[in-house]
Amino acid sequence: MELRHLRYFVAVGELRHFGRAAARLHIAQPPLSQQIRQLEAELGVELLRRTTRRVDLTEAGAAFLQRAREILGAVDAATIEAQRIGAGLEGRLMVGCVGSATYSLLPSLARTLREELPGVDFSFRGEMLAPDQAAALLAGEIDLGVLRPPVDEPGLELHALRREKLIVALPDGHRLAARKRLRVVDLRDENFIAYPGQRRSVMSGRVLALCREAGFEPRVRQEVGETSTLVTFVAAGLGVALVPESVASLTVAGATYRPLAGGGQVELAAATRVGDDAPVLARALAILAELTSD
Repeated sequence: MELRHLRYFVAVGELRHFGRAAARLHIAQPPLSQQIRQLEAELGVELLRRTTRRVDLTEAGAAFLQRAREILGAVDAATIEAQRIGAGLEGRLMVGCVGSATYSLLPSLARTLREELPGVDFSFRGEMLAPDQAAALLAGEIDLGVLRPPVDEPGLELHALRREKLIVALPDGHRLAARKRLRVVDLRDENFIAYPGQRRSVMSGRVLALCREAGFEPRVRQEVGETSTLVTFVAAGLGVALVPESVASLTVAGATYRPLAGGGQVELAAATRVGDDAPVLARALAILAELTSD
């Protein structure tokens, strides 16, 4: 039995007429009649009661018509679903995001993805350090990472998004907050709130390098993995911090931000598994690139 047999039978069963069914199916009437007889022979039961004037369903035919409609409906639904998944319009995607972009980029990314791809089930994990994202990608726990390069994992592929300047986060009322712009050397005598060291955070290495270039070792009072906690500690007066410019979108009472002269820039990139050509991932990457193009 083939699907065409079911489609032929449904057309005849609904129209109760071979001629009109043949017209609907765009085939000649004799082959249609032959296919229906083959179906009945295969089932070993009469489905249609034919007279010279009309075609009626037998009791078995009425039951078979109902089931045939359900089967064809399920096949059509499966076809549409497969086509939408193949086009990246349905599916699932887990996105991880580094802390400094969680508050500036993740809200607009989540909103745009849900607006443009409503059939996709998206999940998001913010405040993930780059090494944690790399491990989660390789383990299949997330499908797309938004992180700070470099990432030394041959199984991952990076897609550059944008570059950001560094700024200084200070407690309100701090003596340096009165200045419009700061240099790294101005922070020589300050306690630092920093992202985790030991290669656990790209930002930690960048801050350490900048301080050493300015002729001093940063006095790290506290290491914090979450950007929101880092800025909260700054607001509490525990120290200062060097953070990407996008962190300024995180408003915490008691904290203020100042531009940093000569602080260079840090990169933001999307990370995916090498060879992952899922259509929904390609669409998400395109949306992410558009959001960060400016």
